[in-house]
This record gives sequence, C-alpha cells and structure tokens, in this order.
Amino acid sequence: MPSLAALILKPLVAKAPGLNAIPIEAQLLFIGLLFLGTLAISRFSIKLGVPAILGVLLLGLGINVNYLDVTHNQANELFIFGLALLLFYAGLKTDIKAIRGFLEYGVVLAVGGVLVSSVMLGGLLWFLSSPAGNAITPGVNNSMPIGAALLIAACLGSTDAGATISVLARVQPALPKRLQHLLEFESSVNDPSALLVFGLVGGLFLRTFSGQVTTDAALEQVALSGLRDFMQQVGGGLIAGALFGYVAKFVIDHLAYERSQLLIVAISIAFVDYGCAHFLGGSGFIAVYLTGVLMTNMTYRHSEINHESLQEVLLPFNTMTEITIFLMFGLLVDPLELWPALPVGLITAAVLMFVARPISVLILQPLSPFSRRESVLIAWCGLRGAVPLALSYKVVSEIPQLRGIDPAVVSSLAQNAQSIIFIVVVVNLLVQGLTLPRLCSRLQLQPREQLGNRGNGAVG
Repeated sequence: MPSLAALILKPLVAKAPGLNAIPIEAQLLFIGLLFLGTLAISRFSIKLGVPAILGVLLLGLGINVNYLDVTHNQANELFIFGLALLLFYAGLKTDIKAIRGFLEYGVVLAVGGVLVSSVMLGGLLWFLSSPAGNAITPGVNNSMPIGAALLIAACLGSTDAGATISVLARVQPALPKRLQHLLEFESSVNDPSALLVFGLVGGLFLRTFSGQVTTDAALEQVALSGLRDFMQQVGGGLIAGALFGYVAKFVIDHLAYERSQLLIVAISIAFVDYGCAHFLGGSGFIAVYLTGVLMTNMTYRHSEINHESLQEVLLPFNTMTEITIFLMFGLLVDPLELWPALPVGLITAAVLMFVARPISVLILQPLSPFSRRESVLIAWCGLRGAVPLALSYKVVSEIPQLRGIDPAVVSSLAQNAQSIIFIVVVVNLLVQGLTLPRLCSRLQLQPREQLGNRGNGAVG
C-alpha cells in the first residue's frame, strides 16, 4: 500500500524521478507540512505517555519518502553535523554546580556505565547473533564478529536526557531534584563517552594498517596504532575544546552586546571549534562538548549572560536538530530492511534494558550516594535517542573495514547493524517511556532536601 507522501508526490515525479524533479515550491510545502506534523505527533505522543521524539521517528517511518536522492555519505555528513550540535548543547547542559556533592559519582556513572554496558552488550550480541545479524544463533562458532558487535553496543551507549526528562515531567513533583540533576548530567557526559568507546573499538579492530590488509603477525601493531590514534583524537579534542572555551568567553564579553547575539556566537564557536580540532588531528565531538562545558560554567562580564541564558537561546536550535535527525532517519530507512534484523534487534533491546544497563548501575552502587530505590530508577532511565541513530550511519561505513568479517556477509551485516540500532531505539523509547512514570510512582521517591545527607548505598 503506497504511503501518504507517495500519493502526494507521485504526480510531481511522474516524468522524472528524484528530488530534482520536484519544484522548489512543492519541496518547501512538503517540508513545512512535515514539521507541522511533528508538532501534532509530539502532542499526541505525550498524551500517550511516550517520548515525543519516538512519535517523530515513527512519523518519518510512516511517510517513508523514496524521492529524497540522499546517498549514504550525504546522510552520514548530515548526521555528523547534527551530532556536533547535540554534543555542543550537551556540554552546555553539563552544569557542574548543579551536581556538587556527587560530581565524582556522576562522572563514574557516565563514563564507567557506558564502558561496562557496551562491553556486556557487545559480548552478548556476539554470542547470540548470527554472522550477518539476521538470526539468533547462540554459540561462538557461528556468531557475529566481535568488532561489529562492540561497535553496535558502543552506538547504544549514549542515553537521551531530553527523552528521559520529558517522560519524567509528569511525575516531576515526586522526583528528587538532585536525582533529576544526576540523570541530566549523566546523559550529557555519556554522549562523548560513547563516542570515545566507539572510536576505541574502531581503532582496535581495523582490518587495515597503513593501507595494507593486516596479518596475524601485525595485529599488535594495529592495536598500538589504534590506541595511538585514539589518544591523539582525545588529546587534540581536549586542547581545542579548552582553547575555544576561553575564546568564547572573550567573544561574549567583548563582542556580544545583546542577548539575541548569543545564538550566533555559540553556533559560530561550535563550528570553528569542530573544524579546527579536526584539522589538528583531534576529535571535533570532544572539542565542542568541552567548549560547551566551559561556556556554561564560566562567569561573564554581563550579568544577564549565564548558563541558563545560554541554554535558553540554544534550546530551540537543539530541539530542531534533534527532531530533524529523527525525522530524516525515519524518512530514509526502508521498513522492509528492518525485518531481517527484527529478532536480533528485539533481543538486543531486552539485553540492554534488563541486563546491561541495570548491571552497569549495580556495579557502581558502592560508590553511589543515592539509595537503592533511586538507583533502580537510574537503572531504568536509559532511554536512547538521537546520538545512536546518528552514529548508526558511521557503523555502516566502519563495518567493512573491521577484521574477522566474511566478505559474503559484509553488506548484509552493515545494513542489519543499522536496523538493529533503529529497532533498539524504538523499543527502548516505547517500553521505558511508558513504564518510567509508573515505576517512579511505585518507588515513592520524595523530593526531600535531607536526601543529600544520606550515606552511601543507603537503602530507600
């Protein structure tokens, strides 16, 4: 059955298929209707109790336009652009003052949690999935290559603060303020953490070294090269991010005279920061995140400029970016390509929600200043969002370059890997989005100020 978009656009592309055949006026009309549709579907999704971004994603999937003429590389570049903006805003949301008293645990949870859950999820995915990712075949003799499994798991390491907080908004009066701050902080910090794990996995499992296919004797050299490149990415990103954090302060103090100019300053700094970090051999994502962190935790000459005003002026831009990523992903994905990966996608979602995420929180419980009831909520607040979807296009490009993959299944594995990530995000947002408010109510968490004085690991 043809989709609604196909029925609307069919007369426009009857003679010459492709986006170029559609008049610019019709393109603008369609884009405007699309974004108006996201508003309607967001309102409907919230009433159902699920994150609005899930509704936007399913809207794009339901429309499923086949006339966009967007190549994989173009889509990847678009999502890298969006990912950089999301990382920059995540940095701006990392208010260190708001989590004073449990900063160390927040960092350990964000970084260590991503690492533990990625390794655990990747290991189980390697054990349970077939080499092509299209069937569940438990065992080690007929399994998915470990490098591909870890790449998929690293993609799914990042949680979405916006989705989590939007779902908990209905029960916010019953949610301790410091717990909300922790969830926001963790979701912001584990974005770059997931990217670091993703880069590390890619570096360790590359099939080529200096343009040549590696042999077993060269594996140690490949691993060392991957680690060296990884450290260069991290170091270069940190240097560029710190430098442009102070550049941003100078620009805001001396060049920005109106609050309306903050958007121009912030976006310009983010783009220049990303580009410079890249050409210096560092990670642009790490750079823009650190710049955002520094900007939101600095004091500026003008009293009306602070972390709240920076976040306020950039919030609409961040929301637009996130909506665009979800909408574009839904528009570009072929629903028929999801079916082969459905069994593995469902089992991966279950492992992530019921095994990997809870265990990663449980392991760190001795370091936690939160009660066990609060930790239960933390373990269930693992909604995945735009970052995994954006990274999934990079997975498709990375998988053919990994070692241990049968050339006969490379194409199907790359496609199924992206489908697995898509299925996990949808299932995760749907299941946890519907159950989070009920869980919060059942745990009977109270926003008491004295919670901050409770001991480590206290039983709620």
